[in-house]
Amino acid sequence: MPCIFKFSLFTTTKNDDKGSNFLKSSTTKSKEYAETLLLPKTKFPLRADAVNREHLFRDRCTKDLYAWQLKNNSKPLFILHDGPPYANGNLHIGHVLNKILKDIINRYKILKGHKVAFIPGWDCHGLPIELKALSELKNVDKSFLTPMQIRLTARKCALSTIEIQMSEFKSWAIIGDWDNPYKTLDKEYEVRQLKLFHEMAKKGYIYRQNKPVYWSPSSRTALAEAELEYNNDHKSRSVYVKFPLVKSSLNLPNLNDTDIYIMIWTTTPWTLPANRAVAINSKVEYSIVSPVFDTEFVSCKDYYIVANNMIDALQRIIGSELNIKTTFEGHTLIGTSYEHPVTKAPYKIIDADHVTSDSGTGLVHIAPGHGIEDYETCKKLNISPFCPVDDFGKFTAEVGDPSFEGKDVLNDGTNAIINYLKENMLLVKEHEIVHKYPYDWRTKKPIILRATPQWFINVEAFKQKAFSSLADIKILPDNARNRLEIYTLSRNEWCISRQRSWGVPIPVLYDVETDAPLFTESSMAHIIEIVNRFGSDAWWEIDEKELVAPEYRDNVIIKGIKYRRGMDTMDVWFDSGVSWNIFMSFFELLIRPDSNAVADLYLEGTDQHRGWFTSSLLTSIAVNETAPFSAVITHGFVLDEKGRKMSKSLGNVIDPKTIINGGKNKEKEPAYGVDVLRLWVASSDYTRDVSIGKTVMSQVGENLRKYRNTARFMLGNLTNFDYEQLVTYDDLKSIDKYMLHETYQFGKAVESNYDDFLFNKVVQALNNFTNVSLSAFYFDIVKDRLYADHALSISRRSVQTVLYHILNVYTRSLTPMVPHLAEEIYENYKNIDREQFDSIFKLGWYNMNKNWDNRAIQKEWSILKALRNEVNQLLEVARKDKVIKSSLEANVELYVTSELYELLSNHEPELKLIFITSEVTLTPNVLPPSFLNEPLQAINSIYIRTDNTDDIGYIKDIDNIENVKGTCKIVIRRARMHKCPRCWNYAANEEESLCQRCEEILSTRPIA
Repeated sequence: MPCIFKFSLFTTTKNDDKGSNFLKSSTTKSKEYAETLLLPKTKFPLRADAVNREHLFRDRCTKDLYAWQLKNNSKPLFILHDGPPYANGNLHIGHVLNKILKDIINRYKILKGHKVAFIPGWDCHGLPIELKALSELKNVDKSFLTPMQIRLTARKCALSTIEIQMSEFKSWAIIGDWDNPYKTLDKEYEVRQLKLFHEMAKKGYIYRQNKPVYWSPSSRTALAEAELEYNNDHKSRSVYVKFPLVKSSLNLPNLNDTDIYIMIWTTTPWTLPANRAVAINSKVEYSIVSPVFDTEFVSCKDYYIVANNMIDALQRIIGSELNIKTTFEGHTLIGTSYEHPVTKAPYKIIDADHVTSDSGTGLVHIAPGHGIEDYETCKKLNISPFCPVDDFGKFTAEVGDPSFEGKDVLNDGTNAIINYLKENMLLVKEHEIVHKYPYDWRTKKPIILRATPQWFINVEAFKQKAFSSLADIKILPDNARNRLEIYTLSRNEWCISRQRSWGVPIPVLYDVETDAPLFTESSMAHIIEIVNRFGSDAWWEIDEKELVAPEYRDNVIIKGIKYRRGMDTMDVWFDSGVSWNIFMSFFELLIRPDSNAVADLYLEGTDQHRGWFTSSLLTSIAVNETAPFSAVITHGFVLDEKGRKMSKSLGNVIDPKTIINGGKNKEKEPAYGVDVLRLWVASSDYTRDVSIGKTVMSQVGENLRKYRNTARFMLGNLTNFDYEQLVTYDDLKSIDKYMLHETYQFGKAVESNYDDFLFNKVVQALNNFTNVSLSAFYFDIVKDRLYADHALSISRRSVQTVLYHILNVYTRSLTPMVPHLAEEIYENYKNIDREQFDSIFKLGWYNMNKNWDNRAIQKEWSILKALRNEVNQLLEVARKDKVIKSSLEANVELYVTSELYELLSNHEPELKLIFITSEVTLTPNVLPPSFLNEPLQAINSIYIRTDNTDDIGYIKDIDNIENVKGTCKIVIRRARMHKCPRCWNYAANEEESLCQRCEEILSTRPIA
């Protein structure tokens, strides 16, 4: 273990007046020589003043750069396909995370020499935009609006929102083709979309069917799985209901069929009018049971058929013990008839594999118009779906009882059904349950399952191919692959029709009398040509006769068939899911002839696994038989500093404009500018949810300030330096070579992390390089050479050479993340280079000399730095004891043996610079015994000499630094010589006089 000794090394006498003044600065002389020092000079301002100055550098690194790189960069085209945000409101902090992540990647690719195509996009159709548009209409009865009135209002709203969002995106320095964004409402886009629909129809992937779909009464439209969110705390009124048997084959003695009931359990009582069967599992055992005593709704005279496994649970629920009368296999019940609870019509018990005996009663009420499994079960038995519920979620006249008609099925309709069951002695038990239930993600209201004719894509036909294609896709983070695979395999069909006016029409006509669709290639081609000529509004505007293809007009004239246009529009996920098609022209132009995927990368939030990622994958596989992307990256959501979601009700929503421009109270909400916002994105581990808040932004702002000050130090010391003054690598001093090695390692780490999209690790590398390698080490050591050496000395130019190389690597490492700062730095040093550009992005990525990667010198300097740390610890003890104020007031003596001495002797002239002391002497032996010839007292590992003296020295004993053989004893003394008023080293022979170095410098030609 190292030991620190404290002892007297020398004394001062009362006659020696230097003792009290020895540590004081020679202020008069220092001022006199200050002008001879080469202190940093730069026009690069200390403060960013981002709000007022960032815009000065924006055009050169955005709109001017985008066109330039497409023309001048030579590497293959890189396409990051922009998932389109909804054009229905102002941007939020989630948009910041998404768009800036994309921009960092694009900017890095540009620096690496790639052409980059980034076409911003907007999702312009669908319910959110339609609702927003309609909400802005005041004093208008919206129920009387025509489809075209709705469409015109929605279009205007979407286009207006796009202008606002585009302005905000551009203010974040997002580079892209802003003059030619893609919008799903553009005619060209819609025509491409319709042609893809046509192509999928020709392959037999698209069909129409009357079957249950997710239906939102609040939106009055069908929904896809991706448009749902689940409420884990939804409350439902569940009921146990008895259906009377009509006829069975049980042949039970002493029991008539009319005395027996089948008992079912449902959480959706409102679906009972649509009942068309009761399902059992033929492999399950069932029993006829009878209550021991009466309860509120149960009579001991009743007999119920239930699954054996559920008897114990049912006894607790009903509140009565149940006697078992007989037990039998489930298949015995198949074909048994029961009486419908509302219409009294007879229906049959059927077999279904999905029925289990671990919940409910083991008998399942089947309503094929309101359940997907129910529908599939009944389809095999030719039982048609029945749905007495309208678009508003209300019972129709078909419901079977006039008292139910017009009632909301989820509210007063459910209440009416339960009251009916009570009145007709069919209710066994009611109780409330809390469970997971699907909601419309836009209106935040519960949905229902409702059978209605809809258009579907047969995903089952190609989902295995889609799943297999993911094996060749790079997916980040790793756990995202499983999610995308699950969503790909979990769906067999995709409902793509929506009952809205604002969208791309499904190009199908219907026979008015039979409702049969005219779903042929030629009919669709004719309609698509009309849209190509007049736009999709023509679907609603022109006479329906003109929509009929020429070959079918005889049907109208001769057969008297009348066609009507369909009013369904396409799912917005289909709209955006085919957006990869906008890049097909690049293949046609042979810009990307060697790539199978349309885009190199898709990057969106984690919620897009079941949304845009899946819809893009499925449509591309269906048409092109290949995935549209080579890689997929997903990011998390943005939370506040307490880990909560952003919510207006919580008051924790952070507006990006407030971060950039500041709030009303600039002290509480300072204006950070765009680069700090961008650096926050880069600093975040986006693969999981990320946090933002005042503390987080303050730290990010401090990091950017350090980057700025670090660059400013280098710029200030490169004044009047130019490319011709660069010192060759072989002529550099050892520490300068070592610093280039550290720069090389830093540069390689940054490049590797950019390649792997690990931007937070880029920031970590920057912070470590800035704080540890530069500020606390290299800058600290070389200041003396920079400020006090001759302007043209090899020593000073050696440092400047290294600073120039560091600045090049350092600035370009910052460039993708904080382009304004990078451009400003480059503006202040580009005059050094032989060739100058108007943007740092045109320089390209840095090319580091492989000679910098010097492992031998790295090994030497790891030892020297370890020794420096030991010396600093000893100097700190002296500071705390107020023996010295600065390290320059100390001399260091090193007593070293073996291999360690050989290494240090090679660096002896540099040691005082490394330790930042005035003198270092190196002696090849152990510490002389005379240093420790007096008694010492050990206190807290510091050995104190017991006599009274004011002059103290320190010793530290070290063995085998960094596994190098040899011992080292460090001795710290107060410097014996006087402080040089110019360089402040204690190396002058007399007080107020210059040291030898400074005398020589000032005696030569004037300082530049």
